[in-house]
Amino acid sequence: MDKFHLIGIKGSGMSALAQVLHDSGHTVQGSDTDTEFFTQKPLERRGIPIYRFGESEIESSGFRAIASNAFADDHPEIVKCGQLGVPVERYHHFLGNWIHRFTSIAVTGAHGKTTTTGMLAHTFGGLTRTSYLIGDGTGSGVPDSKYFVFESCEYRRHFLAYAPDYAIITNIDFDHPDYFTGMDDVTLAFQQMSEKVGKKLIACGDDAQVRKLRPKVPVLYYGFGEENDLRAEHIRAGEGGMTFDVLLHQNKIGTFTVSAFGRHNVLNALAVIGVSVLEDLNLDEVRRLLATFGGVKRRFSEKAVRSNIVIDDYAHHPTEIMATLDAVRSKYPDKKIVSVFQPHTFSRLEAFIDDFAASLSGADEVYLCSIFGSARENQGGISIQNLIDKIPASRFISEETINDLNQYRDSVLLFMGAGDIQKYQSWYEQP
Repeated sequence: MDKFHLIGIKGSGMSALAQVLHDSGHTVQGSDTDTEFFTQKPLERRGIPIYRFGESEIESSGFRAIASNAFADDHPEIVKCGQLGVPVERYHHFLGNWIHRFTSIAVTGAHGKTTTTGMLAHTFGGLTRTSYLIGDGTGSGVPDSKYFVFESCEYRRHFLAYAPDYAIITNIDFDHPDYFTGMDDVTLAFQQMSEKVGKKLIACGDDAQVRKLRPKVPVLYYGFGEENDLRAEHIRAGEGGMTFDVLLHQNKIGTFTVSAFGRHNVLNALAVIGVSVLEDLNLDEVRRLLATFGGVKRRFSEKAVRSNIVIDDYAHHPTEIMATLDAVRSKYPDKKIVSVFQPHTFSRLEAFIDDFAASLSGADEVYLCSIFGSARENQGGISIQNLIDKIPASRFISEETINDLNQYRDSVLLFMGAGDIQKYQSWYEQP
């Protein structure tokens, strides 16, 4: 067995990878900042050592280092590894090699990939030995696994390091404006990715950009439109989630329920059903497992707080905000929806400010937090006031004004963002 040191181990992908390696029998440790993240909890439960940057014990220890893509080559710990002769691999390159020992299923797309990966891992894991890596910081390495299910990110074309057997494409949309030049550039990246798939693509045929792809392998298209190979019809929301009939090549193969809300989750479930069909899994068991899917971290995570329903969601793109609001309306059609949103990165807000304003206006009331930067971008030429000006009824919220939320009764308070929006939720939840 090998020994691994993960630089930036608290990152969502890195934390999940550490869990996969640990569960597979390897020795794992890592380093990061002192800041506490929810992604470190599963590491602590496994007893995986986490060192502060600069204090790692890697000298002459026989470790291989895996570095997060959030840190440049001049990061002190990466430099130190070079000086010590410790080999360093980037996360995506290591993962690209790791997946070849399994039947690998990549899940990619601008939106929905984390939930779809979680849904796929839950389903396949309930039927056969399956290891998985999910972008919410969840990972599992099951000995002698047949399948490896993993989230595949398009940012900086990192997904080109992977050559999976199957790939799901949930959608193609313009995001990461700090890297991609526009929709054509994004679509080109997905075209390049599609050419690396070994067996078959499972792709959302309702998406116009997806339909432009010309992969080298056959495609199973799924969606709502009649032109798709696999489609859902008679969609309805109920207490247990979304129920729908599924047709494969116009022949009904069953009625399914996914224990999540919103039409986007019907599409996510169709993708899972599509891979299950291709791998000839028992569809009765697939039906049972989809109905028991518990969700993933920070995607529509809800709880009751006083008289309100509080939902935490990772939505940080206008398309995702609209999908989340649709899910909330599906589940709570009679409640007032109060959105508390924190933009993630200055470049994203600047590129999509009008779309953010339009999507957030779907809530009954809107509160906006200060912009959350990132390790690669901590300032920009835009402020939260620019978005407030686009939504006249919106209000700025901070720790000093969080008590403004106490006025709401029997409502849904929806906290959305990819930064540290959870601290606002924690402030509100304090007695």
